[in-house]
Parts: sequence; structure tokens; C-alpha cells
Amino acid sequence: MKYLVSLLLVCLPFSTAALAQDAAAPPAKARFLVQVTTGQDNPTKAALAFLVARTALEEGHAVDVFLAGDAVLLLKDDVLASVTGLGTGKLAEHYKVIVEKGGRFHLSGNSSKSRGLTEADLQGKPAGFATPNVLVRLASQADKVLVY
Repeated sequence: MKYLVSLLLVCLPFSTAALAQDAAAPPAKARFLVQVTTGQDNPTKAALAFLVARTALEEGHAVDVFLAGDAVLLLKDDVLASVTGLGTGKLAEHYKVIVEKGGRFHLSGNSSKSRGLTEADLQGKPAGFATPNVLVRLASQADKVLVY
């Protein structure tokens, strides 16, 4: 028993030093998929999704944003300009940073078609229409998947 206590006292400083070193080390860069189905009817949640994607990019992570359902309308210019979340900021400001930092948008083709979104709405944006298999591929390649 005395031997065990001595061993613990000898090893304890090394293990706490290793833990402190791990906590201080910068986190490894990850690939995020942010899937959004929330539209302009819930501006706080929609803006939060873009804020989180923006934050991940600002921290050096890779980010894909997949918009489905009512969320596809968030990339329409008038919607981008008008959505502001309560405590989560302006959608347009988050979008601008996402684009500047290399984020990419994928929009459900079926959701877009049924809501009248066309190629013209995506002109000049880093975005394209996608099928469910693209969502599955992005999710399988991501280190983290966040859904809003």
C-alpha cells in the first residue's frame, strides 16, 4: 500500500502536466457540415446557424453549409438583407464572412425547385443545387455535423 501511494505521488505531477499541455494545445482543424432547415420565419435560429458556420471558418476550420426546406430561401438577396436574429446578428454579415473565408453553400434541389428558387438567385454566390446523396457524402466526410 505504501508503495502504491509513493507511485501515485511520483506520477501525479507528470499526468497533470500532460493534461495542462493538452488543454493549452490548439485544437486540430476540423471539417464542419452545418445543415439548416430553418427559414426566415425563425430569424434567430437561421442567423445562429450562419453565425456558427462563420465562427468555425474564422477559427480556421473548413465549412460546408447545406440548406434544405425553407432554409433555401435564406440565400435570396432580399431575405439575406432582411433577416436579423435576436442576439445572433445579421444574416448578411455572417454570409459575407462565410464567403470571404471560403465557405460553400449547397441547396437542396427539390426544396429550391418547390419554392421557386432558380440559378439566377444563386448568381455570383458560392452555392449550387444538390441532391440528397450530396448531403450524405458531406455528412460522411465531416468531422462534426451541426443541424439547425
